[in-house]
Amino acid sequence: MVSYKELGLVNTREMFAKAVKGGYAIPAFNFNNMEQLQAIVMASAETKSPVILQVSKGARNYANQTLLRYMAEGAVEYAKELGWEHPQIVLHLDHGDSFELCKSCVDMGFSSVMIDGSSLPYDENVALTKKVVDYAHQFDVTVEGELGVLAGVEDEVSSEQSHYTKPEEVVDFTSKTGVDSLAISIGTSHGAYKFKPEQCTRDPKTGRLVPPPLAFDVLKGVEEKLPGFPIVLHGSSSVPQEYVDTINKFGGKLPDAVGIPEDQLRKAAKSAVCKINIDSDSRLAMTAAVRKVFAEHPEQFDPRKYLGPARDEMKKLYEHKIKEVLGSEGKAE
Repeated sequence: MVSYKELGLVNTREMFAKAVKGGYAIPAFNFNNMEQLQAIVMASAETKSPVILQVSKGARNYANQTLLRYMAEGAVEYAKELGWEHPQIVLHLDHGDSFELCKSCVDMGFSSVMIDGSSLPYDENVALTKKVVDYAHQFDVTVEGELGVLAGVEDEVSSEQSHYTKPEEVVDFTSKTGVDSLAISIGTSHGAYKFKPEQCTRDPKTGRLVPPPLAFDVLKGVEEKLPGFPIVLHGSSSVPQEYVDTINKFGGKLPDAVGIPEDQLRKAAKSAVCKINIDSDSRLAMTAAVRKVFAEHPEQFDPRKYLGPARDEMKKLYEHKIKEVLGSEGKAE
């Protein structure tokens, strides 16, 4: 058993309470490798923003659970090296799909876990979520649950259709399970193709797809039922068109990739939404930078020469999200 406190990590309880009260959201950035982790830590340390390092089941398998433990500990020490005296860093399991996986992460030093039973019948979701909460809370590990289903594809998480969260269920779910935060569905979606072209309109000037607005009425209904309770948005990448254009320019093929407009996310961050998940944007930034290097310098084969620029581009993206979208800059001095 490894305690996350020994690694210098924190759980989400205090940072979420401050975020709800302060009208901003904590960035939850997914990572799979060292360059992504470096970029996240650099951006968070420089902006003094609390941050959640998210690891999916697939990323954990890719990186190795033992290495992840030391990477998280290293992230805290690296943040201190960069001048962040008291780093507020969470290591969080994203979309845990079983009690066994969540337990394993708790035992290996994660400070927060998500159990996603949203695709199960309601009573089974309640029972599974409560089982995870009961185990995790013994070790002061915070737990995120989910009500409602997001469309799209990301790692092992896949659904053809979304189902909005029902505000009338949230009080019953949170009281029966004891979860610390709740992921809801209000129209966000996983992956780089969040909406089909027929769901969107087209900007007559640019020809680009314009996605439908988020269901803020559903969010308002949840807030009224659970005032002050920490709400989470998954699938909230904006799919920056400059990255899509760069990827396509240098041999990629991402037609009609579209994400959540940043003005919608700013509005959500000022509400009870205190954690916003971003994964695809980082992947796009990394891929765009790597493709550009390979196209302009085909002689390069040193990974540092293409992963270095990728890391720089991701850092720039993370800083933008922290400062311009989520409002979390300076909240973890």
